[in-house]
Amino acid sequence: MSTSGAAAVRSRSSRSAEPASRGSARRDAKDRALSILMRNAQEGDRIAYASLMREVLPILKRVVQARLHFLPATDREDLVQDIVLSLHAARATYDPARAFMPWLLAIAHNRMVDQARRNARRSAHELSVDEYPAHVADENFDAHAGGYGDPEELRRAIRSLPRGQRSAIEMLKLREMSLKEAAQATCMSIGALKVSVHRAIKALRMSLRA
Repeated sequence: MSTSGAAAVRSRSSRSAEPASRGSARRDAKDRALSILMRNAQEGDRIAYASLMREVLPILKRVVQARLHFLPATDREDLVQDIVLSLHAARATYDPARAFMPWLLAIAHNRMVDQARRNARRSAHELSVDEYPAHVADENFDAHAGGYGDPEELRRAIRSLPRGQRSAIEMLKLREMSLKEAAQATCMSIGALKVSVHRAIKALRMSLRA
């Protein structure tokens, strides 16, 4: 190859490498920014935590959509909320000296594996549940629950719920937190919490009546 030809090849190779290099630099910068937000959140900075959630939610939605696109949209949304609750519970375990995204994606992977296992267990007994308006919550759960007579059975049924639904029931119905308090604790919207509570109540009624 002539000297000019070799130079042209090197030039093309250099140009093709530049976008990849810039993309890698952007990802590294994004990861550092998220790591800083999480570190500040660990120190009690609520504004940093809220900012982190705004950054993380779109990422989680893309990951769940890409890997579990075959699930109904409502199931994917429940799963994203489940991952957020897991992140909230595990936030103290994050080491700011390490990359943030691998830590986040490991949590997401574990929750997606849990979801796949749940789907496998219930695939033969799938029940169709009507969508419930996000602005309405079942306020009669405590009265209905009291009629089942066996507190331990109720506790077992609650433990069997998906993590997001279980947390919503525990905070809103058992610990009697307000919707605002629960929303702040989980970084979920009030509407999403109401939907989770309603789905949990339906699942509990079916489980206990069975």
